[in-house]
Amino acid sequence: MIKGFMTSLVLLLASMSALASITIGEPAPTFTLQNTKGENVALEDFKGQYVVLEWTNHQCPYVVKHYDSDNMQSLQRKYTEQDVVWLSIISSAPGKQGYVDAQTADSLSESRNAVPSHVLFDPEGSVGKQYDAQTTPHMYIIDPQGMLQYAGGIDSIKSTKQSDIAKATNYVDEAMTALLAGEAVKNTLTPPYGCSIKYKS
Repeated sequence: MIKGFMTSLVLLLASMSALASITIGEPAPTFTLQNTKGENVALEDFKGQYVVLEWTNHQCPYVVKHYDSDNMQSLQRKYTEQDVVWLSIISSAPGKQGYVDAQTADSLSESRNAVPSHVLFDPEGSVGKQYDAQTTPHMYIIDPQGMLQYAGGIDSIKSTKQSDIAKATNYVDEAMTALLAGEAVKNTLTPPYGCSIKYKS
């Protein structure tokens, strides 16, 4: 019980640290990563478009919740159909939970009917650490000017239960709806929840 409490405390402090170091309305860190086709994909490639970043680990129960329910995929479909770029990023290091090769990543997307614009690999964890990404999922929204407009959890209920999805405020959907309507985002920073990202170090 004490061990569980300490683990929760560490994750909470890590999340608070991440929130403290992210500045909404400031330029999002630039990066270039390889996708499943071996192509270099740079954030700068998408200037003039909204970009959603989704840190993911297919073995994390919190990620499983949002994929088995089609919640994550429905968001991907809804916004990529509106010319929003969706980048799923895997920062799991080789040999750690969630690490996959390109073929497996494509197979996962196909089997789950996922439609991100790209699945990107960050095995060194450099981009994840640039963004202070702490959990899977951990979500970010970048506007067409390259400014960070949202960072945090996918929604307001920290659980692995699919039944909680309908009860929760979906912060990503809420923020994207506001931004596309030219309105201010209500919740710009929220606590991320999920599994800790399995960084190299």
